[in-house]
Amino acid sequence: MDQRLQSIYDTVIARNPGEAEFHQAVREVFESLGPVVQRHPEYLESKMLERICEPERQIIFRVPWQDDKGEVQVNRGFRVEFNSALGPYKGGLRFHPSVYLGVIKFLGFEQIFKNSLTGLPIGGGKGGSDFDPRGKSDAEVMRFCQSFMTELYRHLGEYTDVPAGDIGVGGREIGYMFGQYKRITNRYESGVLTGKGIGWGGSLVRTEATGYGTVVFANEMLKTRGESFDGKRVMVSGSGNVAIYAAEKAAQLGATVVGFSDSSGYVVDDKGIDLDLLKQIKEVERGRVSDYVDRRSSAKLGTSGSIWDVPVDVALPCATQNELNGEQAATLVKNGVKAVAEGANMPTTPEGIHVFQEAGVLYGPGKAANAGGVATSALEMQQNASRDSWSFEHTEDRLTEIMQNIHEQCAATADSYDAPGDYVVGANIAGFEKVAKAIQAFGLV
Repeated sequence: MDQRLQSIYDTVIARNPGEAEFHQAVREVFESLGPVVQRHPEYLESKMLERICEPERQIIFRVPWQDDKGEVQVNRGFRVEFNSALGPYKGGLRFHPSVYLGVIKFLGFEQIFKNSLTGLPIGGGKGGSDFDPRGKSDAEVMRFCQSFMTELYRHLGEYTDVPAGDIGVGGREIGYMFGQYKRITNRYESGVLTGKGIGWGGSLVRTEATGYGTVVFANEMLKTRGESFDGKRVMVSGSGNVAIYAAEKAAQLGATVVGFSDSSGYVVDDKGIDLDLLKQIKEVERGRVSDYVDRRSSAKLGTSGSIWDVPVDVALPCATQNELNGEQAATLVKNGVKAVAEGANMPTTPEGIHVFQEAGVLYGPGKAANAGGVATSALEMQQNASRDSWSFEHTEDRLTEIMQNIHEQCAATADSYDAPGDYVVGANIAGFEKVAKAIQAFGLV
């Protein structure tokens, strides 16, 4: 890291103690920005890095709710409105026991640059709670969501802050929160949340968008070496929306997707996963990977080792942060992996990224490769603002165009900074420069 950036980074660490994920996200960006501050010393003079690393607003609140036994439960809610230089804050809500301020800040910081890369007018933010929807009844989830929105609503608005879903927050949760927002404000403000149901302001392709976009980005990387997904063996970690629809798009492009996972283990299905069965188990029954194995004779359940021990041509980590470490990356390389594209946020550790780049593996970081979800959320906002509804085909074409443009932007920026083929450098610099120029234009904000 450039020494001038190192001193700023040290200050970030001191000002935000104990937030390991946030520190990791900042470091990953800073390690790319040395050539930028060399070329543009005005960014140092104006304290641009310090300003971008400090959220514009951090909101932490109590969420009391009552379970089905009549007992009162208390969770903690968060919304970090990180940067609005390019538009209203935009980023998902995550409901998971691992959520704390450091996780939300890491996600919000990543969101600034991801949203910048889409070319759409959206700023960066993120939120959530340490509430765990798994194992809760619909009534319990509803009561929690209503309590959560009773506090959060005052900070939201289609021109202020527009949340979406993330881990633990799907159409059910968005529906409960939107209903409470509408009830409290007496406004049918469709643009205040994205990921809504199709019948009440949602966008076609939103469910598929992050997974589809990740595969489109990966396919653009493969094209640079005269290859495609056709005939490739693909592994997808996770089994939520991102993983399911990454698998679907890869299969549409001719790949054989041989596995997926959840927190209880992983599945290897050499015949290619049965997407209809996977959707039934995960989207309808809310089941586990073992349920898939019980109903698919060609599938095997892995509970030891790692999903990344399986030899594949393309790896798509789509579960959660830091799920793919240096040792696992080395195993993938040894087994001949050609490309890695992140469907999750920061799923590869710094050591893993280093292994892939040293081996010459095509590596697409999450802030570029998984931007399809937020891009389609912004397309949903466009439809809401114009009281319009687009076809699946039109929306998917727009998504594909956006992801191809992100790839082109990352590749061109990497070339311009003498780092050809380095999508990490390209994504970080391209995302940063657009935000920095906007902040400069606004003066001291």
